[in-house]
Amino acid sequence: MSTTLGPREGVGVKTVRPPHRSGKRRRSPMRVHWAMYLFPLPAVALSVVFFFLPLLQSFQYALTDWNGYSPSFNYVGFDNFVKALTGDSLFTNALENNLKFLIVVVVVQTFFALLLALLLVRNTRGSVVLRALFFFPAILSSIAVGFIWKFVYDPSFGMANTTLEKVGLGSLQGSYLGDPGSAMVWVAIVQVWFHAGQLMTVFIAGLQLIPRELYEAAELDGAGRWQQFKSVTWPMIAPATAIVVAYTTIQCFMAFDLILGMVGNPPSNAQDILSTRIYSTFANSAYGYAAAQSIIFMLLIGIVVVVQRRMLRLTQKDT
Repeated sequence: MSTTLGPREGVGVKTVRPPHRSGKRRRSPMRVHWAMYLFPLPAVALSVVFFFLPLLQSFQYALTDWNGYSPSFNYVGFDNFVKALTGDSLFTNALENNLKFLIVVVVVQTFFALLLALLLVRNTRGSVVLRALFFFPAILSSIAVGFIWKFVYDPSFGMANTTLEKVGLGSLQGSYLGDPGSAMVWVAIVQVWFHAGQLMTVFIAGLQLIPRELYEAAELDGAGRWQQFKSVTWPMIAPATAIVVAYTTIQCFMAFDLILGMVGNPPSNAQDILSTRIYSTFANSAYGYAAAQSIIFMLLIGIVVVVQRRMLRLTQKDT
């Protein structure tokens, strides 16, 4: 302690100095009870049993000629992969159909989903009702949608040809799914009708997160509607666009039940895609070969999604 004199009273005043601290007091780290580590075990066990182990077994069977039920099989190395990519015209045809289907659906479905979102982004009563109407097809099952559009496209009594005839456009009637050259285009139209409203909601969520101040600043700079979309809207909805494109890509590769509902099983070569081709290979008791096709299928989806994400990033940077 030290004693000081007041400037006027001359009275001794005692001041207390805080004790010297050699360092900051460290908090002890929070201890997690060992029982907390037991909570994720059920989910981990289910993932291992129903996902990781079958995945590893698929890699094993892809190197064999196993027929799916015989107790014995022979290892053939990478012959199944070579056969699928170079010696199987049915597989390469399905791959070509799937890529055409993918390109059409990704471009058209993303465009219409974004267009609907831009038109219905405001939370008015009419917009909410229209959102529900456009979203409604997404709650239907793929098989039900396939059967509905199968009858719409029927060349004899389907609604498409009947409507064209009644409005005087009978010359535009066609066989639709029966035309090998355009069959996948008509399937793509159904896919867009099925899911555009669903992906519209993703774009609406992205649009509603854009700060209004950015548009006000663009207006002060003299930017028009298109310039605002190019410089503000499109870069700001990049995460939503990536989700939509990736989800659409997976949908296009997994349109198995939609195609079987529309054209039956097995589909013709004009409507055959990778998922239906792999199913047919399994059904023909070529389990090892089908496992190899499945691995190629999985790797292809991953490659396409990665390429799409990088292309979207470059597009957003350019704007």
